Amino acid sequence: MASLSELPALRNYSKPFGIRFLEYIKKGKLSYKTHQAIVLIVTFLAYTCYHATRKTTSIVKSALDPQSPDVGLKFPWRMTYLSSPAEKKRFSWVLGDGWAPFNGSDGSALLGELDVAFLAVYALGMYFSGHLGDRMNLRVFLTVGMVGTGLFTSLFGVGYWAKIHSFYYFLIVQMIAGLFQSTGWPSVVAVVGNWFGKKKRGLIMGIWNAHTSVGNIAGSLIASALLSYGWGWSFVVPGLLIAFVGLLVFLFLPVSPESVGADKEEDEMGSPRKIGEGVTEPLLGSDAEIKETAVGFIEAWKIPGVAPFAFCLFFAKLVAYTFLYWLPYYISHTAIEGKYLSSETAGNLSTFFDIGGVLGGILAGHISDRLDARAITAATFMYCAIPALYFYRTYGHISLVMNIALMFICGMFVNGPYALITTAVSADLGTHSSLRGNSKALATVTAIIDGTGSVGAAIGPLLTGYISAKSWSAVFTMLMGAALIAGLLLTRLLVAEVVVRISESRSQAGGSQSTSQDEELGNMKGEDALIMALGKPRFLWQFSVIKMGEKRKGRERGSSVSNLYMYILSAVYCFKAVIIIAHSQLLFLSERGRGSYG
Repeated sequence: MASLSELPALRNYSKPFGIRFLEYIKKGKLSYKTHQAIVLIVTFLAYTCYHATRKTTSIVKSALDPQSPDVGLKFPWRMTYLSSPAEKKRFSWVLGDGWAPFNGSDGSALLGELDVAFLAVYALGMYFSGHLGDRMNLRVFLTVGMVGTGLFTSLFGVGYWAKIHSFYYFLIVQMIAGLFQSTGWPSVVAVVGNWFGKKKRGLIMGIWNAHTSVGNIAGSLIASALLSYGWGWSFVVPGLLIAFVGLLVFLFLPVSPESVGADKEEDEMGSPRKIGEGVTEPLLGSDAEIKETAVGFIEAWKIPGVAPFAFCLFFAKLVAYTFLYWLPYYISHTAIEGKYLSSETAGNLSTFFDIGGVLGGILAGHISDRLDARAITAATFMYCAIPALYFYRTYGHISLVMNIALMFICGMFVNGPYALITTAVSADLGTHSSLRGNSKALATVTAIIDGTGSVGAAIGPLLTGYISAKSWSAVFTMLMGAALIAGLLLTRLLVAEVVVRISESRSQAGGSQSTSQDEELGNMKGEDALIMALGKPRFLWQFSVIKMGEKRKGRERGSSVSNLYMYILSAVYCFKAVIIIAHSQLLFLSERGRGSYG
């Protein structure tokens, strides 16, 4: 058995090598806030790389299938108007004759199958990744996921130099890449949730969640810039980049405060006080008293709030990912001010949806923190998304400025609740009070919620492909219906939060009023109380309770005269209570008698 002197060394051994190196340079332990900063920066870079590699495929479609609606470079100053779809095709980048088998008549369908296969495996893998993440070291788990993602992203690009034209090669590579991609989100949310308490979690995660849009934009720029050198580089470079950042994760990411011996801050890790209690309950509790074990998949589903938010995210991501995959195509096929935009310009304009999403995520997080009401915030944003979608479809073609403004608003209301649910809500539910302080449910809960949402992310673009062939108005009707259902799924939680807010406001208002009344009653003399009691029966009960409470606390050691007044008050209270009861019974009997004779 190890001696007590050896325990610090064992605890130090669990620190990442990069953290030890920083402490060696500093010649002392890193502060709690420094650890928090490292966590935010490292996880931000990690998931930015995940999204950058995920975005690559949509950019390279222009090289694989020249007729694909998704075309490369998206620089803000490349604003080109084209008067017809025929001119658009002549202007679009055509890098050779495409790449078999994607350059045939069914090329777009094959590329669509790659997207659906990727998202389907990603959604399925999410459930297993969360389950494994709660049972493994998250730092190692995330590193393996990032290196695996980089490997199979690069293997897709290797097909360019290896002259591979088998559809099943690209399909299998995409599916395995989706499986490794599913390790990212449960891991980063769990780590951030371990370091940041509920008090400021919504705002912090709202800002932190900008990595989604940053990754999309970075992936677009990197892939587009390398496309002219050969589409293989557009996969290999992002693949190498995410593998390198995975190495940084392994070296520097502290999974939890306990793993590096950091002290938890009470102002960050404490949860709000419960009504009627004066004890603040820590968010994750004390691990010294509870032996934490990983939570089962079914058990995690039973945590209050997990199922409603998971199915809400299903419809929220259905809307968000439909915009992600189809918005550039919709813009390029919609006449704005009577003219059609080029594919490059359409892709550039679509980034305003992501920019609005960044602001929406920050606003949703900040508002939910201020109100301490996640369901109210998420549902309100989803309901606001309905008129925003309607106005964008109806008035977006009037002018370019109108299109950008309405698109920005749509992104804010659509991506706001999406960002809130996948970050702060997942972390909150992963540390729910029903878990009794067990922090080993964060990854599982996050995986359940985002995995369910990812199923919607796969279904939305797929349905849009079929519906858009008939009518884009029908597509927007579907999106508005999905937003409505997403809001309705949170109705029960919304009502519960409203009831809590009302009860808290009433208790605060009533508490201050009752306190002043109690002080007034406590200072009142016995004879004055007796006189007032003759006219107000309820006063007897209030006065007697306060006086009896003071006697128990030793605040009043009155004479026999004071005690006599107390006994008289009690007798008067009982007497008047009997009179009131008798009077009510007589009224009841008289009313009953009238009814029988009537």
